[in-house]
Amino acid sequence: MYETNKIYRRLFMVIASSNLTAQTQNSNQRKRVRQGVKSGELTKAETAVLAHQQKDIRTAKHQERTYGKVTRDERKDINKDERKASKKIARKKHNKRDRN
Repeated sequence: MYETNKIYRRLFMVIASSNLTAQTQNSNQRKRVRQGVKSGELTKAETAVLAHQQKDIRTAKHQERTYGKVTRDERKDINKDERKASKKIARKKHNKRDRN
């Protein structure tokens, strides 16, 4: 009985931390884009592309939650999209183009 409770607590902590991680990751990506705009590292076109990509990810998350519980495969797809977006932000911020 004690072991079962211990397992459930661990599982709850993993689920809670993964949800927090997704929220934090999305927030961090928005901050990175804002910082890139402010510093001039991102052009207007690059910013528009990144903003559209972030909107697509938010829409996908919302739709999957609307249809019920998000499955493991759906969560993997969302995480994959967020990792791609993060890499794209880094590439766009560090290419040789700037706003000025």
